[in-house]
Amino acid sequence: MSTAKGYTKAPTDIAEAIERSVPVDDFLPSPDEIAEMIRKEETVPVTMKLKKKTIEQYKRYARERGLKYQTFVSALLDSYAKRL
Repeated sequence: MSTAKGYTKAPTDIAEAIERSVPVDDFLPSPDEIAEMIRKEETVPVTMKLKKKTIEQYKRYARERGLKYQTFVSALLDSYAKRL
């Protein structure tokens, strides 16, 4: 049997930073929206290093929707680039 762990108050500096924070609109599309956005266009191969847990998450999202994960990541980056 596990015991419930109680929460403690955040350190003062962190609590103050949270209170001063400004909400940011979530502008990135959902995984389902990305799946709908994917279309064939000319592509360029790119090599980059990403965090393992991030790629695993993208692979899971893509697999659940029957997509290739690289296409999924490409659509995500395309969506971000359109907002710049």
